[in-house]
Amino acid sequence: MPIRKIPLVSNEIYHVYNRGVEHRPIFLSKRDYERAFESLTFYQFQNFPYSFSHVIRLPKQEREEILSKLSNKSPRLVDILCFSFMPNHIHLLLKQVIDNGISKCVGNLINSYTRYFNVRHERDGHLFQGQFKAVRIETDEQLMHVSRYIHLNPYSSYVFKDIKDLETYPWTSFPEYIGTASTKICNTTIILPLFPSMNNYKKFVFDQANYQRRLEDIKHLVIE
Repeated sequence: MPIRKIPLVSNEIYHVYNRGVEHRPIFLSKRDYERAFESLTFYQFQNFPYSFSHVIRLPKQEREEILSKLSNKSPRLVDILCFSFMPNHIHLLLKQVIDNGISKCVGNLINSYTRYFNVRHERDGHLFQGQFKAVRIETDEQLMHVSRYIHLNPYSSYVFKDIKDLETYPWTSFPEYIGTASTKICNTTIILPLFPSMNNYKKFVFDQANYQRRLEDIKHLVIE
């Protein structure tokens, strides 16, 4: 992987994103989304008692027990603040916990998922478009707005039509932020305290939904 010109600094927050090579889809089925979610859950940690390929073959109960132990005891490479898996790209909002933590976490995620995808869909070669992009978040205001942008991505990109579907859409962290998620992998204690309540955060996201969708509709007209 090429050396990053601007290093990623520990205890800083970054908007990380990458897309499929040639803008091709990177998720073709529900199982693909599930595998990416499992990979992200696993690779946020520093110390693995087993390889991910071993863990993923275990019965669901054993797998959940291992991940629960990791969550309670193992130090992290990153804190996952938000995520969104889109048909042809991914968005992550990550706080780096240790030096090189984001590169290790995202590199492991991309490499592991690419191997899985290529085997499952009988293809070869790169799946993602080069080195992932990372933009440092400098203020609380930026943090709030980037989290909203990430959470609204499925709606603004017409993955579904009704904004209410965002409340239960499983491939973003938005359900974690409004208390409807059955599985939780995010640290919501950095963004949610910036709002009086979960409902205020939900309103903050929903109020800009149609505006963000309009921007998405004309993006191709203003970006070369």
